[in-house]
Amino acid sequence: MNAPLPSPGVVHHGDCVRLMRRMPEACVDMVLTDPPYLCRYRSRDGRTVRNDDNARWLAPAFAEMHRVLKPGGFCVSFYGWHQVDVFMAAWRADGFRPVGHLVFPKGYASSSRFLRTMHEQAYVLAKAGAPLPRVDLPDVLPWAYTGNRLHPTQKPVAALRPVIERLCPPGGLVLDPFCGSGSTLLAARMAGRRAIGMDLDAGHVFTAGMRLHGVETGG
Repeated sequence: MNAPLPSPGVVHHGDCVRLMRRMPEACVDMVLTDPPYLCRYRSRDGRTVRNDDNARWLAPAFAEMHRVLKPGGFCVSFYGWHQVDVFMAAWRADGFRPVGHLVFPKGYASSSRFLRTMHEQAYVLAKAGAPLPRVDLPDVLPWAYTGNRLHPTQKPVAALRPVIERLCPPGGLVLDPFCGSGSTLLAARMAGRRAIGMDLDAGHVFTAGMRLHGVETGG
C-alpha cells in the first residue's frame, strides 16, 4: 500500500523515483519540472548538476510522474535540445503525448559554440484525456535573468507562473520532482496552487525550503 501523499508546501530530500513510488496513483494535477539536461553542465563558477552525466533516471522518473498525474493532466518539462531524442523516447514510452512546445527567449547567451544559446525550451506533455486549456497559453513566453544565484540552472518564477495558471486547475496540486532552488514551488504558491517539491541535493532542498518560508515573491 502506498504511503500518504507527501505534504504540500514541503521540499522532500531524496531520490525522486523512490519518493514518487510512495505516492498514490493519480494524486497530482500537474507536473512542472526542470530535470538534468544530460549535458555534463558546468557553470562559469564551476557548479554542476547531479545526475547530469547519465540517463538512467530518465525513464523511471517520468514513468512515476505519469503514474501520479491525474488522467487528463499536463506535465511540462524543460529538456536539453541535444538530447531531445532520448527525452522524447522516454516520454512516449512512459505514456505521455507531446501536445505543445514552449520557448523562452533570453536577452543573453548562456553559452556560445556553433550558435549562441539564447532561449530555454520545454515540452508540454499530456496524459490521456487532457482537455484543451481554459485559456490559450502562448508558446513563446518572456524570460528574466536570475543570475543563477541559488542554483546553477535557476529558472525565473515569473516565467513559470503563467504556465501553472493555464495548465493547473485553481487550487490544484503541482509536483516538481527536480525542484532545485524551488522556483516551481514559489510560482505555484503565487498562482494559488499547492505544490510538492523533491530534490536529490540536500543543499538545494535547504535553499528551496528557505525560499518557501522566507521569500514569497521574486526570483
